[in-house]
Amino acid sequence: MKSKHTFRGVVLTRAPPPITPKAPAAKGPPKVRVGREVAGRGGKGVTVITGLPLAAAELEALGTKLKKSCGAGGAVTAGVIEIQGDHRDRLVTELQKLGYDAKRSGG
Repeated sequence: MKSKHTFRGVVLTRAPPPITPKAPAAKGPPKVRVGREVAGRGGKGVTVITGLPLAAAELEALGTKLKKSCGAGGAVTAGVIEIQGDHRDRLVTELQKLGYDAKRSGG
């Protein structure tokens, strides 16, 4: 690539090659993750389920079913199901029974 030097730096005389966009992610079953969060909750832990490909009403119904199976409270906000307490193993098993490719995330 030719360049021309100036007193302030290097000025390119040719345009740089165009940036090619990244290939889209491989299509497949969505990755449902079940993790635990404590941040911003005063030290109380909640189990968080992300990546569910459901509409708001379906997500609310699934959240209710999962809360009942754990015997705990929780909420559905912004496409994420939060259940009070650490119920990761139980929730992964329940979601796999329902046909989701659920995996435990975090430590």
